[in-house]
Amino acid sequence: MQVQKVVLNSRPGTNGAPVPENFRLEEATLAPDLKDGEVLVRTLYLSVDPYMRCRMNEDTGAEYLTPWQLSECVDGGGVGVVQSSRCSACTEGDVVTSFNWPWQTFAVMKGSVLQKVDPQLVDGHLSYFLGAIGITGLTALLGIREKGNVTKGANQTMVVSGAAGACGSIAGQIGRLDGCVRVVGICGSDEKCRALVEDLGFSAAINYRQEDVPARLKECCPGGVDVYFDNVGGTISDTVIAQMNNGGHVILCGQISQYNKDVPYPPPLSDETQDTLRSKNITRERFTVLNYMNKADAALCELSQWVKSGQIKVLETVVNGIGSMGDAFCSMMKGGNIGKQIIKISE
Repeated sequence: MQVQKVVLNSRPGTNGAPVPENFRLEEATLAPDLKDGEVLVRTLYLSVDPYMRCRMNEDTGAEYLTPWQLSECVDGGGVGVVQSSRCSACTEGDVVTSFNWPWQTFAVMKGSVLQKVDPQLVDGHLSYFLGAIGITGLTALLGIREKGNVTKGANQTMVVSGAAGACGSIAGQIGRLDGCVRVVGICGSDEKCRALVEDLGFSAAINYRQEDVPARLKECCPGGVDVYFDNVGGTISDTVIAQMNNGGHVILCGQISQYNKDVPYPPPLSDETQDTLRSKNITRERFTVLNYMNKADAALCELSQWVKSGQIKVLETVVNGIGSMGDAFCSMMKGGNIGKQIIKISE
């Protein structure tokens, strides 16, 4: 069987932005005969996410991430359908997902690494398993629940950076549903700002490329900031932390502004920001969703109910074809997506 696959062609420079040429599309042949425990899957949707930039380096900087190898097939979040199976847990027609789905049109995988999912959870929107009702939604929900200390009736203000991205766009809506009276998003275009306020119900949105962020934050958060869901790091985060209240909480989800730089994760903070955290007794703990997977099933059910009832709206940017993977990844790293960046591989 002829398949197409994407391999890592080259690594970006140490402090380099990724380019589509870092990836290469190849033809490959899959042997039709499966071994015991193996499954042939047809890929429906693939995901590109900021953490993947770390996997492009020889040293990912995170103990739970393995680097992609040169000239080998790249992998990440994927969802597909079982074509044939020699694994007792999977039957033909099952919809399955994995964190380590090869970027191939078809693949032979061990059944043990696949998770069977119920299309009813996502009302048939199977790509949602890679976003709102998948690891992205879990990161938003469990990040807020485990590290945010959001309390109904406490008159709290939440700020979300990277707010129009896959995780931020869900996190802001959960902050509102869990009881924050004000949720302010920071993002990189007027179109994103409109989407946050008009489609997702954020109280306000700030375009960091065009606006004076400290001044607009003061205006949008007159009582200061209690909870900060941080997806970006860097100067934006320094600005938000400077306006946080005593006893506030930073949910350290991601640091995309730093991923093209040769720095450890999480990247070091300025002395001034460290002083603010200390003097105001603000918690800022790294959040890794993989440490909370015992809570995943209940959380996914809650996310599913919110999405089905329309209380959470899901935004996606979808492109077609496995040949678009490199372009889609690089676009996402520059903020070209609104909501989750998805690549549709087959019907």
